[in-house]
Amino acid sequence: MKKILHLISSFRDDASYSIKLGRSIVDRLVEENPGAVVQEINLIDENYPHLDAPHFQAFLTPTAELTADDKEAIKYSDKAISQLMDADYLVVGSPFYNFSIHSALKAWIDHIVRAGVTFRYTENGPEGLVKGKKVYIAMASGGVYSDGPAQAYDFNGPYLKHVFGLIGMTDVKIIRAEGIKIPSLGEHALENAIASISL
Repeated sequence: MKKILHLISSFRDDASYSIKLGRSIVDRLVEENPGAVVQEINLIDENYPHLDAPHFQAFLTPTAELTADDKEAIKYSDKAISQLMDADYLVVGSPFYNFSIHSALKAWIDHIVRAGVTFRYTENGPEGLVKGKKVYIAMASGGVYSDGPAQAYDFNGPYLKHVFGLIGMTDVKIIRAEGIKIPSLGEHALENAIASISL
């Protein structure tokens, strides 16, 4: 039985294009994998704490030496990594906020990127340890960033591909609902994005 982890990082609920697109991707995955189990996590509601010194220190401390405070600090990371490791597919809703991702998604990423757990350093550079998963990014933006003059300002898609690749998830597909705020494109932006879904 396949498992799908769907992450939401928009605070716009039913008005969110990235949520609608993400759920459409999930629906397609379920069609392709009957009986698949879906876990949807709203990172805005989960409110993962931003990385700070106690979290980072806990990451560096051997398990046998963790104090009670360390265990409290590391529980968010352990939870997020467990959910990720358990999934076959990862669907990430990622709207553009000031050319990049929402801080809630960044906080989650900071909890799953852990040396010795999700990647390791080798003589040949970092090696990802989270393998065999497919990642779909449901991206929504007011402008067009896939090509054209604004492409250089896309710090969302390239960052996500790189950071997921760092921990071993190199099969990443970005599906875009873009030009939402452009009169000639916005009306059909979501419809076109859903039509472009390819698994």
